[in-house]
Amino acid sequence: MDHPSEAPPYPAGPVTSEDLRQALHLALTALRSAPTDPSRWDSDAGSLTWTCWETTEHLCDDLLGYALQLGAVSKPEDSYVSLAGSSRRDGGPEEAVHADRAAGGVPGLLWLLEGSGALLVAIAGATPPHIRAFHSMGVSDAEGFAAMGIVETLVHTHDLALGLEFDWSPPADLCARVLTRLFPDVSYDEAEPWPTLLWATGRISLPGHGHRENWRWYGEPRA
Repeated sequence: MDHPSEAPPYPAGPVTSEDLRQALHLALTALRSAPTDPSRWDSDAGSLTWTCWETTEHLCDDLLGYALQLGAVSKPEDSYVSLAGSSRRDGGPEEAVHADRAAGGVPGLLWLLEGSGALLVAIAGATPPHIRAFHSMGVSDAEGFAAMGIVETLVHTHDLALGLEFDWSPPADLCARVLTRLFPDVSYDEAEPWPTLLWATGRISLPGHGHRENWRWYGEPRA
């Protein structure tokens, strides 16, 4: 699995803001079918040490952060936009984005996710292809940030599906495009794109390929 991809049986790209819009729509549809009792969202999100509520806030934080990073075109290409994060419990994720649990409940949390994602969709769709922005896994372009947003959305929805017990299986072609764009060291010729993406992001093992402990993506634009 850790070798360059061969010619894929799915359309290889490019990844677009519309792909991100689709990923968010599918994820929100699935999450809105999950239990709305806030106590259920205090369960662990899959193998993460975060709760389902914290994981959703983390996803909001990622999407909003990517939008700000890509949109701040006058910022140097070697640093992140300044956002102050905080954790609401020992061991919890440090995030700049926190939902008002008392005021909005689970619907409010999902509105926050919808809005954060919509900002990245809009900015990725409007950003010229020559613009670059910093990310620790590679200075990237609008396509790369859209692909990062898709990976965050698909994989964290998988974590939430385990914690909240709902079915989740995104489209193979969408998974294939982000694998091609962000994981040039991973081939999906031995498994379907969705389980390959889960393996590439350290979620599962695959036959003949153990759990991937140290994983990363490569945000640099493909030649």
